[in-house]
Amino acid sequence: MDTTGHCTASADKNCKHDRGENGCAECGIRPISVCGSLELSELEEFVRISQIASFTPKTMLFEQGAPAGSVFNVTDGVVRLYKSLPDGRRQIMGFALPGDFLGLALMDLYGVTAEAVTKVRVCRFARPAFLTFVDDKPHLLRRLHEFAGHELSLAQDQMLLLGRKTAEEKVAAFLINMQARYARLSPSSVTVPLPMSRQDIADYLGLTIETVSRTLTKLAREKIILVVPDGVRLLSSERLDHLTAT
Repeated sequence: MDTTGHCTASADKNCKHDRGENGCAECGIRPISVCGSLELSELEEFVRISQIASFTPKTMLFEQGAPAGSVFNVTDGVVRLYKSLPDGRRQIMGFALPGDFLGLALMDLYGVTAEAVTKVRVCRFARPAFLTFVDDKPHLLRRLHEFAGHELSLAQDQMLLLGRKTAEEKVAAFLINMQARYARLSPSSVTVPLPMSRQDIADYLGLTIETVSRTLTKLAREKIILVVPDGVRLLSSERLDHLTAT
């Protein structure tokens, strides 16, 4: 393998791009990601068009307005997705977790910036090779449509969150949403990891950092959550659900 992560001509023909011996077949993220629709016989080709890439915290995977040359499958870590506003502010559009695919929009330029919150590991695909791979696999195309539909639903939820809910309702909805997403990765976990900063959460919810901190403190005082070093523990999901339903 060369320094770019691609197999060289002299490398073993079964090069797995730093994966395990069985490549994508042993990936724990595959069942919940786009590639979960692929048969084992198709994964070898999928491996050949991808490369493993790692990013340290605060490193950009791609930048808003840059040519959309690659797509990314997040396999580890958390990524913040945000738009830069003309006045210098930013609006965080969401947080990508393992299993999420980035850069799928059918545009020539990236519509958001993707930046690593934690150490991040991805499978990266050159966009032309990925689109060629998809062309003759209708089952993968259906999976991509499902993911696109889910992203649209999340965007609609985000508009409602920003426009119609109180600060307490926004924070409660955010915690419930993150719990549901992490449950896909680790169903037994009782803690919702929050590696992003309070400022990140504020920029996502359209609040100030002071309001986010004050709201989390209020929820903790009311024994609805317990703030722990790596996130929050939900002590009463029922009461959080009630807050979001009001």
